[in-house]
Amino acid sequence: MKVLSWFLVALGILGLMGIRIMEDDLFYDPFLDYFHEARKNIPFPSLEWGKLIAGHLFRFALNLFFSCLIIHFWFKNRQWTLQGALLISIIFLMTFPIYLYCIYDRFDVGYLLSFYMRRFVIQPLILLLIIPMFYYRKHLEKK
Repeated sequence: MKVLSWFLVALGILGLMGIRIMEDDLFYDPFLDYFHEARKNIPFPSLEWGKLIAGHLFRFALNLFFSCLIIHFWFKNRQWTLQGALLISIIFLMTFPIYLYCIYDRFDVGYLLSFYMRRFVIQPLILLLIIPMFYYRKHLEKK
């Protein structure tokens, strides 16, 4: 059973990597090139709000699925998996409206703020905090 668990953790990691690698083909995001250029004077891209929001929600759902797969089969604790999903969802619900406002404001609120809000929206960065947190929690339970 341990081999299957590690295989599913690896599958979750590969899934997250696949999302990142295939982002140009899978999601509507006119800001991919905008932020890859890393120049503040590049023209603001035109966008369709509905497609943009749907694309980010779809990406969030995929990131959440693969993140939960990793958490569940790494720690084998259903409650922690639910807590991880809740934490990831809370961070998304906090950062997504801010990012949408940044877009609405044409990033006048700040280029770097917009860039980092986008990172929290499209990447599962919170997973990098959740795993060490659960490791520490597991260590405390052993005492």
